[in-house]
Amino acid sequence: MAVGPTTRRRQLGADLRRLRERKGLTLEEAGARVGISKATLSRYETKEGTVKWPAVDALCREYGASDEERLAVVELAKGARIQGWWRSLADPIPESMNLMLTLEDEVVREDHYACMYIPGLLQTRAYAEAVHRASEVQCPEREVQHMVDIRMKRQELLERDDPPHLWCVIDEAALRRRVGGHEVMQAQLQHLLTMAQLPHVTVQVLPFSSGAHAAAVGSFAVLRGPSPELDVVYVDLLGGGLFMEKRPELERYRLAFEYLSAQALDLESSVEIIDRISKES
Repeated sequence: MAVGPTTRRRQLGADLRRLRERKGLTLEEAGARVGISKATLSRYETKEGTVKWPAVDALCREYGASDEERLAVVELAKGARIQGWWRSLADPIPESMNLMLTLEDEVVREDHYACMYIPGLLQTRAYAEAVHRASEVQCPEREVQHMVDIRMKRQELLERDDPPHLWCVIDEAALRRRVGGHEVMQAQLQHLLTMAQLPHVTVQVLPFSSGAHAAAVGSFAVLRGPSPELDVVYVDLLGGGLFMEKRPELERYRLAFEYLSAQALDLESSVEIIDRISKES
């Protein structure tokens, strides 16, 4: 999978910090050696704002990086400005959605736990419309359609030649919650069964019978990058979402997903319960 701009920027920050610490320099010492401020270098390492590749090149030389290391890091700096397809949309989108699209365009795997609704990447258009109308009760229909258009466009990442692996653990409540009426729900469950047959999509059901579990607080997703330090957790909140990338937070949610997957039904049994619920609804 191609590495996108946000992943490149985050990898750049991690590499610069690693090289500086290997050299044993503080931010202030390193910045002084190449003529940039401590605050600027801190922004470089914490993945905030733009970077100037000549400064990155100078830092790598000061850190004693090998030519191979230096060229790789400079290439990251040069490639961190490319923008994704959503930047050209005529209508604005919420900042949290902007970040989600940016990160999702670059993941190698997504782990989703869904307790309320079917995960967005597996929703039909009619189901997504019903979800948005219920969630944004005062939202004009034009805005509803705009957000649904974006969701449908997001789903194209599963059609790429080298798509990310999507792993979803779906609570039985989300399967039984009738969204949009009988026909909409029937079509949604059938679509879920179809998507579950794809080699890069894994769907497990967490049945009511599993009892208490590791994520009773709500839905979340772990967006996994090319390396573990580039992972990000997204947690659903009313009116938006929260992104987390500190190591303790990542470990907590990675572990929670592992527990949820272990408690959930196996793939064959999950397909069977989805099919049964579809026939009951």
